Amino acid sequence: MRRFAAARFEVARLAAALAGALALACAPLSAQPQPRKPSPTATAPSLSASQRVMAGSPLAVLVGRVPDGARLAIARPTDPPATAIVVVPLGARPSASLPTPGEAGAYELRLTRDQDGAPVILLRQPLVTTPPEATLAAPARIGRGQALPVRGIGPNGERDRVMLVPTGAAPDAQGPSFFPQENVEATLDGPDQPGTYELRYVMDAPVSGLRVLATRAVSVE
Repeated sequence: MRRFAAARFEVARLAAALAGALALACAPLSAQPQPRKPSPTATAPSLSASQRVMAGSPLAVLVGRVPDGARLAIARPTDPPATAIVVVPLGARPSASLPTPGEAGAYELRLTRDQDGAPVILLRQPLVTTPPEATLAAPARIGRGQALPVRGIGPNGERDRVMLVPTGAAPDAQGPSFFPQENVEATLDGPDQPGTYELRYVMDAPVSGLRVLATRAVSVE
């Protein structure tokens, strides 16, 4: 009797397993697991950039899945889409460097493009600029016509310059200079006339314009 009961149990188990397999094979396609569809946002653009930088310094931005006709812009948060402080077309590039405003404050990085003849904002990201600062290093005295080794570090914007001018000269005065964005160290030609001169770090950024961030006295003997 025990063998007969065990045999009946095994037959029932096999029949149930076969019935389950047949039901799965005959089930409608909608009831079977379907491949996962790609997310609708898989082709959406993305922004990657620092949200806090020194005012006047370059902002490196990486854009994922660049839309046709896209632009990067820096604006005030309350500015409409058509208003911006800085605008840089992207073209086919996935990245760009933007000059930031030379005044400390709250701004906004935007990815924009035209739609129906007017700019629209595709993405936005907060941007805070901190007060700009600069440091200078150079000998305090040199001889007439002697080379002057200089080191200047600041926001290092594209138009920033370190220059030597007579003491008290206007912010836009010209003199021996170099661009710290290219190299923070350089050798300037010393003046032929003796006197008191001033080494300057001059920032030239959007919003602020020309602004002297640091000075160092240099005596030419």
